[in-house]
Amino acid sequence: MSGAAKVFLGLLLGAVLGLVLNAFAPAAAQHAAAIAQPIGRLWLNALQMTIVPLVMGLLIVGVAQASDAAASGRIARRTLAWILGLATASAVFTAFFAPFLLSFAPRSEALTEALHAATGTIAAPEGSVAASLAALVPTNAIAAAAQGAIVPLVVFTLLFAFALTRIPAERRAPVLALAQGVADAMIVIVHWVLKVGPLGVFALILPVTVQAGGSVLGALGVHVAVLIATYLVITASLYVIAPLGGGEPLRRFASAILPAQVVAASTQSSLASLPAMLQASNERFGYPPQIGALVLPLAVSLFRITSPAQYLGVMSFIAWAYGIELDATTIATCIALAVVISLGSVGLPGQASFMGTNLPIVQAAGLPVEPLGLLLAVDLIPDVFSTVGNVSADLTVASKVARAEPDAPAAEDAEDADR
Repeated sequence: MSGAAKVFLGLLLGAVLGLVLNAFAPAAAQHAAAIAQPIGRLWLNALQMTIVPLVMGLLIVGVAQASDAAASGRIARRTLAWILGLATASAVFTAFFAPFLLSFAPRSEALTEALHAATGTIAAPEGSVAASLAALVPTNAIAAAAQGAIVPLVVFTLLFAFALTRIPAERRAPVLALAQGVADAMIVIVHWVLKVGPLGVFALILPVTVQAGGSVLGALGVHVAVLIATYLVITASLYVIAPLGGGEPLRRFASAILPAQVVAASTQSSLASLPAMLQASNERFGYPPQIGALVLPLAVSLFRITSPAQYLGVMSFIAWAYGIELDATTIATCIALAVVISLGSVGLPGQASFMGTNLPIVQAAGLPVEPLGLLLAVDLIPDVFSTVGNVSADLTVASKVARAEPDAPAAEDAEDADR
């Protein structure tokens, strides 16, 4: 059984036990919840302690990779432009689409009360726009790290990472190696913590189900449905984007990417889908070999179109579950942060990626992070749709870059060749 399946099983067992105890032995249910709650908090704290060094390491390495790629030529720069554009569009779309879908879902007051009891009552983010903007730049980067102030820490880290690209390579290399080593070490710690993920999720869900009953399972179902719907709409939009501006004809594009999508759905891995994507680029589309050899590995290493959507979807769900309205400045900040983090976190494995990337967004929004353990357990379900969207976006980028080349055939010629 995979680690994700074990965590999902822990969620089911904790939910069932909480519901059964609450129905037949209320006193024992309260006692079990009191024992489980600190265990769940301890598990989440162990995950949370890795976030500051992990995010800093990933951003430094990610900026260096993007800078090196941009310096390698016109095709790489055009690829990066499409990656940034599509990632930003994904984040902006989800920031509005997810709350819209959630507004139709009934929200249980019992669930809200249970979450408040488990995490402590918090207030909605307050403050003027000017104060929020001023807080983006830390007066003391070390203090920001110590206080877990993610947004100013990210601003400092990005400035530091871009500054690194301006110094000689021989001086930059040791710093990048250190950043990569720190990120790798944090990922190892996250893996250690996730080994007890089934117990941690079990301990998180049990107290909530004791107090909220089955409404928590319904809420998790709403979250899964919203994510899947968001991923499907994003994937469908690629079929509109690809033909625009003299791009690939729709029928040709859809048939060419289908085999890679099937591999993506079965493996849930963009990297494992790379050979099928290369085949689509070289054989089905007939692009020059340098397009597939440069664009697709670059896209796989830097780009997941559904990652910003996941971060904003998770943020929107937690805000909805707590009944918190996020202001426009907070949402805009989280959109930018989601795009930046998505570029540096592509190399992270599944569950480590979920916790390491969603935690900064949720913290930046001023929301409690405790529900993330429960959302981690159900992420196994929408991940299939996420991978299909990512692979489709990688091939869309390859298509747009190839079609922009001076020697690219006209769209009509390509369609005639297919016939």
